Amino acid sequence: MGSQLVTDQSGKPVQTVIAWIVAVVTAGYMLPWAIAATRGKANTGTIFWINLLLGWSVIGWVVALVMSLSSHQAIGFRR
Repeated sequence: MGSQLVTDQSGKPVQTVIAWIVAVVTAGYMLPWAIAATRGKANTGTIFWINLLLGWSVIGWVVALVMSLSSHQAIGFRR
């Protein structure tokens, strides 16, 4: 049997549904948060706040989007 890489990914289905509803209602403004919630990013809360507070500047929105699309952090191996 091989080892499996364990990441910080975690699913939160209620948060994901709420994030997508908010992203649609805000015409894509909160899209980075919805992507992060869907992907189960551990820093979804941080991405939410960056997107909410700095997303009005194009740079803040792009930073939040890049954070939501970045790879998950490895936290070890499972045997």
